Amino acid sequence: MFSWGLSCLSLLGAAGVALLCAGLLLGLAQHFWTLRWTLSRDPASALPLPKGSMGWPFFGETLHWLVQGSRFHSSRRERYGTVFKTHLLGRPVIRVSGAENVRIILLGEHRLVRSQWPQSAHILLGSNTLLGAVGEPHRQRRKVLARLFNRTALERYIPRLQGALRHEVRSWCAAAGPVAVYEAAKALTFRMAARILLGLRLDEARCADLARTFEQLVENLFSLPLDVPFSGLRKGIRARDQLHQHLEEAIAAKLREDKAAEPGDPLSLIMHSARELGQELSVQELKESAVELLFASFFTLASASTSLILLLLQNPAAIAKIQQELAAQGLGRACSCWPGAAGPQLECSCQPDLTLASLGRLRYVDCVVKEVLRLLPPVSGGYRTALRTFELDGYQIPKGWSVMYSIRDTHEMATWYSSPPKGFDPERFGAAREEPGTSSRFHYIPFGGGARSCLGQELAQAVLQLLAVELVRTARWELATPAFPAMQTVPIVHPVDGLRLFFHPLVPAAMENGVQL
Repeated sequence: MFSWGLSCLSLLGAAGVALLCAGLLLGLAQHFWTLRWTLSRDPASALPLPKGSMGWPFFGETLHWLVQGSRFHSSRRERYGTVFKTHLLGRPVIRVSGAENVRIILLGEHRLVRSQWPQSAHILLGSNTLLGAVGEPHRQRRKVLARLFNRTALERYIPRLQGALRHEVRSWCAAAGPVAVYEAAKALTFRMAARILLGLRLDEARCADLARTFEQLVENLFSLPLDVPFSGLRKGIRARDQLHQHLEEAIAAKLREDKAAEPGDPLSLIMHSARELGQELSVQELKESAVELLFASFFTLASASTSLILLLLQNPAAIAKIQQELAAQGLGRACSCWPGAAGPQLECSCQPDLTLASLGRLRYVDCVVKEVLRLLPPVSGGYRTALRTFELDGYQIPKGWSVMYSIRDTHEMATWYSSPPKGFDPERFGAAREEPGTSSRFHYIPFGGGARSCLGQELAQAVLQLLAVELVRTARWELATPAFPAMQTVPIVHPVDGLRLFFHPLVPAAMENGVQL
């Protein structure tokens, strides 16, 4: 018994020594990790590095960021200010918020900074994309892609977009139970992107299969750059390869089409424009271009659509104002195809009644969409890399460091608005408001700004305006759960536990006088 006790004490002592050594090694590693980034400041600048923490060796604060979501940035902004340092996704990052700070970053493209996405995003999206291009290649590619979203192109998209949205809202009304809005919005926006923007001829089953594959790719877009079994990056690579395999057949069919034909969708226009410049894009380049178009329009638009529905439900006064505006413009009567006693009439032939011109006259609808994007911007910010050391808010931004400008934090901090920034108030964008000046316009940046501003912003706003119109003159909706879900903001805004709603059809006469019955 005595020897057994001595053995236990020996084991405990050995375990204690092992734990002590592990603690010392961890502390030493932490010290050298902190010292490594302290010494990385540019000695040619007398300015200090921004305040902040670099977290744990190698992992930095990535785990904190993934777990805490938007609270991660807001808590550190409260502690360190509008410019602070951290370490995310394998890189040192300086987080920037506030209109004036963001203005310097966005207008400093090609001079102070260049676009920099995480390494995992470059791997999954590919090298033949606008997101990955810099300098002259970026300018040339942006010039080509701008043709995809000019006014002529938007006029061509509107009827098909309205038809898809009208059909979707009516299917929600015809559903036997509650609708999972975010999931439905993702399916809808993927169908619209695949069929309208890419011109792919996909049946429902294959479209749904592609959507699931693409969702897995996007979910792992901001993962640690570790290509090991079961890692997020490995899952994303597998999804990317499956997606490319699906797209290759559809793209091959496009390449066999008459090269002299007028391009009818953005992907065909990319091919046509490249030929005009004496280039012939490879299948790989076209696959990566197709994935980029999907990425630019899929999750962000699904997020914004869900936020629009949620905020309108929480603010019924806004619904009433939209209905009144529609009635005043003669647009209050919805399509006459309604679910009835004979069953849902979802394959009706109602013609679109909205154009870019008529959408432009719906000023309050435009204000609602802008307020949704201000309050719940789908993307939290953008990445840049410092091309040289420069000053920002009294700190040095060392050459080579990543800079992440915050859209959401900048919106929350804005002092330009007459009403509190955290409240839902579409009237803040009304005609009576004074137009912001050069600096003040960076209080509102849901689509970024400068040379990297989103090319599809007018298309995105048009889709949200169309959805708002179809919703308020077609349906009444209510929560199917006891309370509103919390909103997750990483990597994109979405309801944590889903947003489940009941949709009830309105009779056409309900909109006659701009009143929902």
